[in-house]
Amino acid sequence: MPLPLAPIAGFAIRYGALAVAAYGLRRALRKGRTDQRAEDALDDMDEGLAVHRPQDRGQTNAAARFRRVVRFGGTAVEIDAAALGRFRLRKV
Repeated sequence: MPLPLAPIAGFAIRYGALAVAAYGLRRALRKGRTDQRAEDALDDMDEGLAVHRPQDRGQTNAAARFRRVVRFGGTAVEIDAAALGRFRLRKV
């Protein structure tokens, strides 16, 4: 009995295109670096969300940190997500 190739060809084209896109994305990314000053600033943040606007500058700063421990059976995983942000508008 012959093997029907039409359904298999559709999957092959779809996953082949996905593999080529992933390869292209990987080639386009550049190697980053870890800035220890930024790591220390993220570690020193308090948990929660904070937003403030300095009076002397036309900008808004925001900081957020989420830290939890999740347990799956006998395995525990700590989730620590921190972010700093700045939104600034200036007349040019």
